[in-house]
Amino acid sequence: MDKRPKLRRLKGAAYPLVYTKERLLNMWFTSFAASVCADCFVYPLDVTKTRLQIQGEHSNPLAKVGKYRGLFGTAMGVIREEGFLKLYGGFSAVVVRHFFIAGVKLCSYDYLRMKFSTVNAEGKHELSFMRGMVAGLISGAISTVGSNPLDLIKLQMQMESRRRLLGLPPRAINIIQSAKFIHSTGGIRSLWRGFTPNVIRVSLYSAGGIACYDISKQQMMKLLQSEDNLLIQFLGSMIAGFACSALSSPADVVKSRMMNQPIDEHGRGQRYKNSLICFQQLVRDEGVLAMYKGFVPYWLRCGPWFLVFWMSFEALQRLQGESSF
Repeated sequence: MDKRPKLRRLKGAAYPLVYTKERLLNMWFTSFAASVCADCFVYPLDVTKTRLQIQGEHSNPLAKVGKYRGLFGTAMGVIREEGFLKLYGGFSAVVVRHFFIAGVKLCSYDYLRMKFSTVNAEGKHELSFMRGMVAGLISGAISTVGSNPLDLIKLQMQMESRRRLLGLPPRAINIIQSAKFIHSTGGIRSLWRGFTPNVIRVSLYSAGGIACYDISKQQMMKLLQSEDNLLIQFLGSMIAGFACSALSSPADVVKSRMMNQPIDEHGRGQRYKNSLICFQQLVRDEGVLAMYKGFVPYWLRCGPWFLVFWMSFEALQRLQGESSF
């Protein structure tokens, strides 16, 4: 007999109305497992996207040698010049990041949607589009406070093999060395370099990837008069992937440039003083479309990532006898 506590729901409620410790822990570890599973498939596209975004900086020596052209050309260039495994550079930082952050993001959204849901004319609890987007923005902002150092470490590890090919001094081999290097060049504050564009990016990413999945799934169930099933989850995850790409790509480009730039002994960036200056120089020197540099690999990463993540997450929920998201 299954003695696990069940989540209380009101009749017809779309969301949990009593938040329990069991639900929190279950969602935390399920989101971690689903996130790692998704990145195992699509992480090389993240490395490819980062290489394309860094390319084009006038004062960046990484941009002057062996210029990449397009998604396929970039991926093949990395494999040819550095080896296939370099497409997974910084993956260890991603696993650590998911363990601490994936649960924060999803659990905070799950809690906020419960608080933000309203009762409609039929007496059912539902979440409006605007309330859902606000919940997504807030949950993303909360998670960024802890994730920024690991995002910075991941990005620098992704670029490390390229630096060595150009004869530049190494910055890091693993997470510990990368953290020590960043700390030695600018102190604790430098671990939050690029925080402003990153918090904007992750907030928009969460609004698109989590809130749009949740809301679009509910709307499609109404439109198709269907129960929550694999088709609904598939369509919802594809919508979420495109929405998060379109919303967060400009902030992602600025974040990548802010985090990759060299810093002085005080931890200040030597190329860009702040995110606004980075954005202005990007548009002035490379054009408006530069805000969507690397968009194709970014979208090709986000679409499959959310597809694998949400399908894995929902499957793990079913295996544990829990309700779908």
